[in-house]
Amino acid sequence: MADRLNGYRILILETREEAQFSRLLTEQGADVLQCPMFTIHDAPDPAPIEAWIRRAIDRPLDDLVLMTGEGLRRLMKVVRRIGVEAEFVGSLAKARKFARGPKPGRALREIGLEPQMTTEKPTSEGVAEMLGKLDLSGHRLGLQLYPDKDHATLIGAIKAQGAEVDPVLPYVYDAQAADANIVTAITEMAQGRIDAIALTSSGQVRRLMDVAKAHGCEAQLREGLERTPIASVGPVVSDELKAVGLRTDIYPANDAFFMKPLISAMATELAKKPPRVAAR
Repeated sequence: MADRLNGYRILILETREEAQFSRLLTEQGADVLQCPMFTIHDAPDPAPIEAWIRRAIDRPLDDLVLMTGEGLRRLMKVVRRIGVEAEFVGSLAKARKFARGPKPGRALREIGLEPQMTTEKPTSEGVAEMLGKLDLSGHRLGLQLYPDKDHATLIGAIKAQGAEVDPVLPYVYDAQAADANIVTAITEMAQGRIDAIALTSSGQVRRLMDVAKAHGCEAQLREGLERTPIASVGPVVSDELKAVGLRTDIYPANDAFFMKPLISAMATELAKKPPRVAAR
């Protein structure tokens, strides 16, 4: 089934798992234009991250909520630097582990652990809904956060269930560094040089719109999206597209909201017409 996307030029905006998504598309023969929405950096002050790790070792958590796979990988980077990997992984093994969607689950498996539960909806609201069905009274709950999101509502909901919440934010975004690449990607779509744009998070939709407005090219973005098939990984992304007046053209089959089913859906849909790149 290789080379199903041979000759097609696909724009991806994935930041946290950019390399994996690009590799999967390239294996199918696609020409991938990578345009990550943010540059990711470790948290500028490592002290709070190190302190959180040591607390998790000294006072093992009852529950751990992972919002992103990137977050756990960044934590493990610090864990290895300070030389406490065995202790930290051993402590996490004793906790119930909850994942916001499939990506944190994959990061857990990299260190030999499994999530006990994964949200049906990969959103903060989905996490709150999942935890709302559990008894958290008196529990110490570690909460790995991610940047550019107000987590106060989620933290409040967990505390209302009687849990002690210990949050950690192991990385930050540098949005400005990516703006120029985003504007270039908008131009490529508007000029008909992209066969499909693949969206894997609702934040990518918002970021595209925000950058277009800030740089005075919102009309150009909408023109480009009007002529470019839009592939959405799942309902959260499609809802965000609808909220800003955009459509979903390509969607994974059988409610399988992951990268591989999205790629299969793109291959099926794009096969109905020749690649634009090849046609030029």
